[in-house]
Amino acid sequence: MTLSLHLRRFPALLLLALLLSPRVSPAPLPAPSLTLPPLALQARDLIYNGDPAAAIPIARSLEQSQPAQPLGFLLEGEAEWWQRYCSATEIKYGMVEAWTHSKDPGDEAYLALADHAISLAEAQLAKSDTPEMHVYAGFGYALKTRVYGLRGENHNAARAGVAARSEMLRALQLDPQNPDALAGLGIYNYYVETLSPIVKFLRIFMGIPGGNKELGIEQMQQGMARGAILDVDVRFILARALRQYDQKYGQALAIALPLLSRYPRNPEFLLLAGNLNAELGRSSEAREYFQAVLHLQPPSSSAASCPNCSASSPPHSCLAHSRDLANSFLAGLH
Repeated sequence: MTLSLHLRRFPALLLLALLLSPRVSPAPLPAPSLTLPPLALQARDLIYNGDPAAAIPIARSLEQSQPAQPLGFLLEGEAEWWQRYCSATEIKYGMVEAWTHSKDPGDEAYLALADHAISLAEAQLAKSDTPEMHVYAGFGYALKTRVYGLRGENHNAARAGVAARSEMLRALQLDPQNPDALAGLGIYNYYVETLSPIVKFLRIFMGIPGGNKELGIEQMQQGMARGAILDVDVRFILARALRQYDQKYGQALAIALPLLSRYPRNPEFLLLAGNLNAELGRSSEAREYFQAVLHLQPPSSSAASCPNCSASSPPHSCLAHSRDLANSFLAGLH
């Protein structure tokens, strides 16, 4: 079966995922609450299509044209996060995932960037209490949570996660159907109930609010269907979570395939689809996705377009690392 044919099987897989999902409403979905400017959409497309380094100059042009707005800084942080995620991925327990990573020399600049985006959102909120700026502040805290989690700093990750939750809850008070706020809150609700006993231990001593796994899944589904800024992230997160914590490989694949329909050059999306097919015993389909990683051409960006990228993860090293992972998977297929 060719990759294009496999992608065309998505509607049936999506139908299965919807039938198995809790409390899916057949009612028409409202429009997204956020509208991103063309430059922001261009930066997002580059990030998610496997070239985050090329998105950074575009994000910085937004920062220069709108220095009091957080969006450009958030997009720059998102681009840097995807470079970090790629460099941290490895295969454990048969799954490709960014498990843990030591501190990176660029982490402090990354965290400062997230803090700056949060402070800009807070300054705008002091002028007008809008759901958009609460979502942006929550996104900034989420950027921090990701790196703290990757470094195994559970206390810092929990504190940032709770702050993100508070911002998303306030956004939903102002706009109860805000899909990006639902996405962020859904991630929190799922993981707080699902993660290790360490999180439950921290809940007791830090007063961390509890979660609700099934509600979190429903909220993430709404966010990935209608969100404007967190839709891609939450779809990728939910697919990986259903694989890792629930072993629902078919449902995870149905959720992941639209990522490849939209962003076919992202090696992380290809690796995930191959990993899920392998778990389902579909060796020929898995092989096709892993070989697609090997056939990807390097992105158009260069290290010159990303002067602040970590020396350990220049733009082209992500693809080289992804190819190594694909070859490792291919060697284990039967």
